[in-house]
Amino acid sequence: MYNRRFFQTKLGQAALASIAAMAAFVALSTQMHASPAFASAPQHELVEIA
Repeated sequence: MYNRRFFQTKLGQAALASIAAMAAFVALSTQMHASPAFASAPQHELVEIA
């Protein structure tokens, strides 16, 4: 698919940086858990307009 010469170009290095950033985001987002109190809290408040 891609050879070694591609990853030596600026585009290839940008692609590797993008892949690393996506992998880091997935790794960090899987570690985040909402607490039960936050999960049961209402997500919005109702405002009555007179």
